[in-house]
Amino acid sequence: MAQGKLLYAQSGGVTAVINATAAAVIEAARAVKLPVLAGQNGIVGVLREELIDTRKESAADIRRLAQTPGGAFGSCRFKLKDIDTDRAHYERLIDVCRAHDVRYFLYNGGNDSADTALKVSQLAKEFDYPLTCIGVPKTVDNDLAVTDCCPGFGSVAKYTATSVLEASYDVAAMAESSTKVFVMEVMGRHAGWIAAAAGLAGNGKDEPPHLILFPEVPYDEKAVLAEIQRVVDRVGWCTVVVSEGLRHPDGRFVAEAGGKDAFGHVQLGGVGPTLAGTITSKLGLKTHWAVPDYLQRSARHIASQTDYDHARAVGEAAVALALAGKNAVMPAIKRTSDQPYRWMIEPAPLKKVANHEKKMPKGYIRRDGFGITDSCRRYLAPLIRGEAPLEYGHDGLPKFVKLKRQLVAKKLPDYPL
Repeated sequence: MAQGKLLYAQSGGVTAVINATAAAVIEAARAVKLPVLAGQNGIVGVLREELIDTRKESAADIRRLAQTPGGAFGSCRFKLKDIDTDRAHYERLIDVCRAHDVRYFLYNGGNDSADTALKVSQLAKEFDYPLTCIGVPKTVDNDLAVTDCCPGFGSVAKYTATSVLEASYDVAAMAESSTKVFVMEVMGRHAGWIAAAAGLAGNGKDEPPHLILFPEVPYDEKAVLAEIQRVVDRVGWCTVVVSEGLRHPDGRFVAEAGGKDAFGHVQLGGVGPTLAGTITSKLGLKTHWAVPDYLQRSARHIASQTDYDHARAVGEAAVALALAGKNAVMPAIKRTSDQPYRWMIEPAPLKKVANHEKKMPKGYIRRDGFGITDSCRRYLAPLIRGEAPLEYGHDGLPKFVKLKRQLVAKKLPDYPL
């Protein structure tokens, strides 16, 4: 029987399958009689000693949790700085863990979360407190180092490719007397993985999306407008997919709105409508635009089976690694074959993940900068395959779960943030 308790927390932007990971963590822990606490609203809840007792949740609700989007325990955008600057926060985390006999800490998030888990493991060692820290991968941006792909990405990729395909049929039907250009903005501040996924919608010179604009390729307005006009002249209409992180050659975001978020990231103001306005004013073409925003990352109804399998696998592996004492690691997905698609889970040191960013390889972007290559297609295609299980009710809507989220009693003084 495992010693102490396990503390699980969700971080950053949520995904269609992050709760599948949470369910897998809880079920794997229950199998070995290991109690699981969950931070309410991520690391913020841990600092405030607001810990959810998952033992109060029924087995049926935890099973349904696996098909529920969002972050069931609450997430947050709260970046812990380095230990010297933010030492009080890190010491508070250790104090909370000690007060509740937490021996395993699983932080489910992206780059910043991996960095936090690594630093907590270092401080626990300094304090001689027995705490095993595991980073659990999650991000729709697919930009974590080491792992072949990130849970959450496959589903947003499937949503993106499907939406582009569907909308393009609409545009094609209306192009003779109405809309000529459709612009869809997708997430991706620095890495163009989601934009690239749109390329799966078609595979030919005249198939949509006709242009994909990546953060990795500097924006050349003249070249982009010329290509859009060529496509409209040849096909009769044009679908453009643009990443929110599209940049000018000098590095400025095309849609920079000013201000920064909690992580120090520049706030973006909507490159989709900006580009659409440019097309209309300079080419005189009727243009429609769409910004899926939260829709693309919360679309559980079209979640990929592969992504769902990945999400559950990293949750189960995280518990196994923690119980084995594998400190400061992350369960990473390793691809062993493209055709047929095969993969496995192996531990990766957090120091190789934290603060590293995986951008699109040059070999995945077409030479003209407006599309994906065959090698990129081979990488992406397996990640959107299959449809994750989803139960529907008599009202025709998905049957999601809302957990009790009952907090354990506090043992420490309040900690204002």
